[in-house]
Amino acid sequence: MTKPVVLIAEELSPATVEALGPDFEIRHCDGADRAELLAAVADVDALLVRSATKVDSVVLAAAKRLKVIARAGVGLDNVDVKQATVSGVMVVNAPTSNIISAAELAVGLLLAAARHIAPASAALKGGEWKRSKYTGIELYDKTVGIVGLGKIGVLVAQRLSAFGMKVLAYDPYVQAGRAAQLGVRLVSLDELTSNADFISVHLPKTPETAGLIGADQLARCKHTTILVNAARGGIVDEDALYVAIKEGRIAGAGIDVFASEPCTDSPLFELDNVVATPHLGASTDEAQEKAGIAVARSVRLALSGELVPDAVNVQGGVIAEDVRPGIPLAEKLGRIFTALAGGVAQQLDVEVRGEITEYDVRVLELAALKGVFIDVVEETVSYVNAPLLAAERGLAVRLVTDPESPDHRNLVTLRGTLADGSQISASGTLIGIQHRERLVEVNGYDVDLEPTGHLAFFTYQDRPGMVGAIGRILGDAVINIGGMQVARDHRGGLALVALTVDSAIPAAVLDDIATEMDARTARVVEV
Repeated sequence: MTKPVVLIAEELSPATVEALGPDFEIRHCDGADRAELLAAVADVDALLVRSATKVDSVVLAAAKRLKVIARAGVGLDNVDVKQATVSGVMVVNAPTSNIISAAELAVGLLLAAARHIAPASAALKGGEWKRSKYTGIELYDKTVGIVGLGKIGVLVAQRLSAFGMKVLAYDPYVQAGRAAQLGVRLVSLDELTSNADFISVHLPKTPETAGLIGADQLARCKHTTILVNAARGGIVDEDALYVAIKEGRIAGAGIDVFASEPCTDSPLFELDNVVATPHLGASTDEAQEKAGIAVARSVRLALSGELVPDAVNVQGGVIAEDVRPGIPLAEKLGRIFTALAGGVAQQLDVEVRGEITEYDVRVLELAALKGVFIDVVEETVSYVNAPLLAAERGLAVRLVTDPESPDHRNLVTLRGTLADGSQISASGTLIGIQHRERLVEVNGYDVDLEPTGHLAFFTYQDRPGMVGAIGRILGDAVINIGGMQVARDHRGGLALVALTVDSAIPAAVLDDIATEMDARTARVVEV
């Protein structure tokens, strides 16, 4: 019997091959050599890569037998996940392989900045003994603010607690009770930046978090504050950070990630009180070995047709063909729900109605949960870890099915209750033989909108001129409207505007619209 072929396109830990075992034919190639890669993938069943191999539509078209792509690490920037899904290729990664390494690096950067380790070392190696110049500060009894309380943020909080530090955290998607169990006090971002002696960033990079720590937040900091970013480049505004440090408005920084990488020339590098490293968060022998072993196990599962815990685009196991088109819709509804809620819900019902309920639709619940968390946690969200993320954040989830669907052949609704008792809902359906996605309800308002690209939602008191105001402000910002729906509960009552636009709406533009409309809520989301 012919063995499945596994192509290893980059140098991986020897433990990776050991974990694959004897049941596969193992081949190797240089994934960075485009011609060599394209020739090598023609008859392989699995492709193992790290970050140097670009797996795009051309590679996928050449790989006629490919069933699974495994990234031995966390990021998937070099893999076209959407095209892989269209091609029926499972994509897996190792989402927890580097969390300890990343957490330890963040603590290391914090210590290095606090004690001036890098410049003191450089001075001594240059023949200068400057003890008084490099007097540092202790961590003990200081306050650290953790921005993002996901898996890595929790590990950093635990480690810094052991130094005797008080821990604050900002994360709108974590409930206070969960934080209290960790010995952490949840606060607003403004309160965190105003009170923390150290700030460590642990958020995913999304439109909402880009530039989150900018000039305004840095202006709130103490002049003794040290900031660390070992999460993703662009969350901290590097230009604003440089100015704040240069002018003595904060004390220093430890930076491992940059808005544009590789970065070898930054104004930050001229500052002695900045410790900079070249994205070393996952660069440990242990993390690389864990990643290799994890993806090897996933490849074994995928090629044997079993459930794959770390699949990022499809759930292992059998999914009915009539259910499959609803998976991306449910995920988009989850992302819309999170944007509308602006925080974590306490209760979430995933309601599936119509003919589709004669099949097993549990994958739609998983897809909805994946969407709920994909924009709010740092780690990669999969169909398996999404329920764990819900449990960690105190979100009770229920799947509700009903074969009756009065208005649509099939309907998926996410309906949740927030901590203040308010309810959020979003409903979608598929229409036509092409299964086109439609958003048909938002918070009780009937709409009819294609949930693609950049969406925005505004609620306001119904009165003339508001649609024109939105169009004018977006027009001034050179943002084109793709579609718009206006709904209201009654004339002069509360109204909802839902719209799609061709490019992202910057925070300042969103604020201008909200102010002009005196909007009760203003939310944006990319799906």
